[in-house]
Amino acid sequence: MKRIGFLSFGHWQDVPGSQTRTARDALVQTIELAEAAEKLGLDGAFVRVHHFARQLASPFPLLAAIGARTERIEIGTAVIDMRYENPLYMAEDAAAADLIAGGRLQLGISRGSPEPALRGSESFGYVPEDDETDADLARAKTALFREAIAGEPVTDADTAMTGSSARLAIQPQSPGLGDRIWWGAGTRQTAVWAAQQGMNLMSSTLLTEDTGVPFDQLQLEQIMLFREAWTEAGHEREPRISVSRSIIPLTGDVDRRLFGAGAKQTSDQVGYLDGGVARFGRSYVGEPDAIAAELAQDAAVRAADTLLVTVPNQLGVPYNTHLLRSIAEHVAPAIS
Repeated sequence: MKRIGFLSFGHWQDVPGSQTRTARDALVQTIELAEAAEKLGLDGAFVRVHHFARQLASPFPLLAAIGARTERIEIGTAVIDMRYENPLYMAEDAAAADLIAGGRLQLGISRGSPEPALRGSESFGYVPEDDETDADLARAKTALFREAIAGEPVTDADTAMTGSSARLAIQPQSPGLGDRIWWGAGTRQTAVWAAQQGMNLMSSTLLTEDTGVPFDQLQLEQIMLFREAWTEAGHEREPRISVSRSIIPLTGDVDRRLFGAGAKQTSDQVGYLDGGVARFGRSYVGEPDAIAAELAQDAAVRAADTLLVTVPNQLGVPYNTHLLRSIAEHVAPAIS
């Protein structure tokens, strides 16, 4: 059975038409939408993390609040930019949020994506070494974070305080969290690396490479290479794989007024991002039966165990609850 969850970027802006005008609106509405998604029978509530923007930037208080207000659905990120993180502080926060949620945290992390700030992570005090790239920095922090949540000792004890020279692990610990870490991979090569490291795969609505084939086929190739590398690495557990899609079933006049024009856009887009060619996957907008049939033929959706549906969060909780209900009723049966 395929899991289906929503992914919110948590935009807020005080402009006409926005139902999400302040940071508080974005946070509270995300909690409320997670509660609504759980009642609808969906499987996950995920948030995107961006810094220096009117979006969700500090996920762990929000995830803990969602965890306290829900009982069943997975909660997570897609994704956290590891360049900005203190790995040990993050390990404490992640374990605490996971414990509050009863072990439902699914944490997507990565090197990050293009952002409005110029070398924003350096403003947080994290500067790569002269021979180190941003990707190197993110991967090094990821390694330390994963050691910490696995209970590995990460610092020496003060013998004057403890009477022991043993090394210390961070606290609290949340058993099983290490198996619920996902790497947001933008290329086939980074998907292979994630598999070698033993992390689950999270793939979004764009890939920062292009071979000329349709997006779902390129993403399927990424998934297959990930699976092959996972098997070759000899990991004992089965990996998780998620893909994201923009899905808008047109079931009423409001849907058609807001998104009807998008039904005509049925192809991928290719452009330049972060200094290279990128392929952006199509949106699925149209009559429910039609887009359900199209999604059922999406090769990457078929290959993944989890589908994250991006939501237009600034339209508010009532509209997005309606959107998720339409997906649960009309789309989910076709792809599950």
